[in-house]
Amino acid sequence: MSRLRVIAVGLALVAAACAAEPDVSQSQPSPDALATALRPQQAPEYYVDQANKYFDTLDTSADPASVPNYSLLVARWELPPWLWLTGYGRENMKLTTDLAVSFEPSTVPTRDCRAFAVQPFARCYVSFEYEAGDCPIYEEFVFNDQGEITFIEAWSDQPGLLPMSDPNDRWAEGPDVQRLSTRVPGLGNEVGLIDLDSEAMQEAASEDPEIADFVRRAEDFWAAWLEASDEAGPDYYARGCGWLE
Repeated sequence: MSRLRVIAVGLALVAAACAAEPDVSQSQPSPDALATALRPQQAPEYYVDQANKYFDTLDTSADPASVPNYSLLVARWELPPWLWLTGYGRENMKLTTDLAVSFEPSTVPTRDCRAFAVQPFARCYVSFEYEAGDCPIYEEFVFNDQGEITFIEAWSDQPGLLPMSDPNDRWAEGPDVQRLSTRVPGLGNEVGLIDLDSEAMQEAASEDPEIADFVRRAEDFWAAWLEASDEAGPDYYARGCGWLE
């Protein structure tokens, strides 16, 4: 074999090897990626279990040691008549959950949680039991690659308050679902940590009023929470749970 042919074969082998190597830069989500960029890294049962552990924290009859794996910057977004941003950050989430249970003790005996191959990876229909009555809720959970919950979004399971307009789309899988979790930049990076000051977040906020409102509330959580509580009025549980006649 001539020297030129040896060089040509060598170059061909190198080229083939390079072509076979995955493009890591393309396979890793960007820091500002949306949640839909991620795929499940855990078994379906894991996501269901984490959702149930979340409801355990709101259930006075459950084991207090049953707590889900929260991300450092986990957020909870509860649509009206609830109070919008009701938790931001791991420690804040635990504190606000404890406050909610202290204010309105509840159990969560009825739960139907399921896992999905696209975000949100866990979705649940549950019914809280309060002294005043039952309270049906639909709730979704976004996860990062480590299996931590990064975003929780909740709606009253009442006519006109769910995120899907199609009555046959029970699990919110259609194209017209109105959820915030899949629009927030950063929830789709592998750790699911958002940056309120990032260029992508600011750009999204300039185009999406709900993202702008989320950023505003997250930047000053307690002031925004008190504001939402005042605006909701004393009967928001009755409205959210369907107790009003």
